[in-house]
Amino acid sequence: MKNYYRIMLGQTSVYAAECFAGNFIGTDFDIDQDLTKKLPEEWRAFNKEFIPVYLATHPGKTKIGAGLACGALWTVSKGIQKGDIVLCPDGTGKYRVGEVSGDYYFAAGENLFHRRPVTWLNETIDRAMMSDALRNSAGSIGTVSNITKYSSEIQILLGSAAMPTIISTDASVEDPSSFALEMHLEDFLVKNWSHTELGKDYDIYEEGGERAQQFKVDTGRLDILAISKDKKRLLVVELKKGRPSDAVVGQILRYMSFVQEELADGREVHGVIIAHEDDPRIKRALKMTSNIVFYLYKVSFHLVKS
Repeated sequence: MKNYYRIMLGQTSVYAAECFAGNFIGTDFDIDQDLTKKLPEEWRAFNKEFIPVYLATHPGKTKIGAGLACGALWTVSKGIQKGDIVLCPDGTGKYRVGEVSGDYYFAAGENLFHRRPVTWLNETIDRAMMSDALRNSAGSIGTVSNITKYSSEIQILLGSAAMPTIISTDASVEDPSSFALEMHLEDFLVKNWSHTELGKDYDIYEEGGERAQQFKVDTGRLDILAISKDKKRLLVVELKKGRPSDAVVGQILRYMSFVQEELADGREVHGVIIAHEDDPRIKRALKMTSNIVFYLYKVSFHLVKS
């Protein structure tokens, strides 16, 4: 399966022109060593080895920040596969599109020295032409963002596909239409976090220019990790995404356990499940825990005369 990623080429795309001219994408994160023989198939093994390396050179950073940095470094260096598509902002409101054409290499002494070769296409995508959902995801904070869920729209913007239908390839998804809506909801929630009920007490966790959205843990990726404004509590936010109630409750409990054991450093860990319709099964399950809250979201539409 071909995946799609938005890659930042330095803060504010400062190295974009160099990357386009040199046919590569890259990162650094101040881990200045050749990773050619240090890129396992599993990101967990990479993080286990390099989080201590990152923290040793960044003593002011947290384990969460180190996990975000090392996760992004592994994704660009190893996780992205040959043939995957990258969208890279050029700093002028457009995204250059390329296909990853080779494996990792180390460019000692250069900018963004952890590199992957890329064949850049002639086409660009204007940010103004993107849907709000894709624009939010492509504009998210961080070095790398997986935007595969917008692959159909991207192909349409590139002029190579017809309008898509709603499908899901996840066998655990009960309601594909809810799944599709909630995949977009995640980006909308992140973009409008400060205007939500959760935004009153929590901020989405950010450190070193990386944001804890689709945060990697040992059993998967939690949707959003937030921290209370007084820094005393961490919040795991999980969208139901059309999955069975038991699956989503079990998932958030596993995520919260990881955060408590590996990242909390004495802070309380709470959870939120968000779904588009009332679910008595989730409510029943959550009666046995005091630190997970169930939220409903509502979508409203209105017509604007053109």
